[in-house]
Amino acid sequence: MWQGSVVSLHVTRSAGAPMESVPSVRAVAGRGLEGDRYFLGTGHYSPKPSHGGREVTLIETEAVEALLDGVQNAEGRRLGLKLAPAETRRNIATRGVPLNHLVDREFWVGEVRLRGTRLCEPCKYLDGLTQPGVMGGLIHRGGLRARILNDGVIRVGDAVTA
Repeated sequence: MWQGSVVSLHVTRSAGAPMESVPSVRAVAGRGLEGDRYFLGTGHYSPKPSHGGREVTLIETEAVEALLDGVQNAEGRRLGLKLAPAETRRNIATRGVPLNHLVDREFWVGEVRLRGTRLCEPCKYLDGLTQPGVMGGLIHRGGLRARILNDGVIRVGDAVTA
């Protein structure tokens, strides 16, 4: 059994705009995070956040830190990339949470119940917004897409439990 935590929270009102770090955010079941692009219908990927369980995205801070620590990409080249969790374009950065194991599973983030729907693989768009190599360094570690099952507030420091 594991127990992780929320390290940071991020939202943005429109596609391509910088993510804003917030201390807390209201999660709305079936819609997304208040103030975020998918909740507002202004997201780049899809105007329907509930289609495919895209209401909220999560990423492990350990995966982001591995980019800086020199993880190798598929070609065996050391990356050494510096990236802040907000730059990953994910809403919730966690620590101590095995996100890849939460596909098709329900879990808690503070008072909010989520259901992992699929891995959130990185795309070329992310490379363009950050720096070349980020996409390759986050393959299979790009996070998790999830559905929000109940309304509530998520806060930095909240426990993440299965």
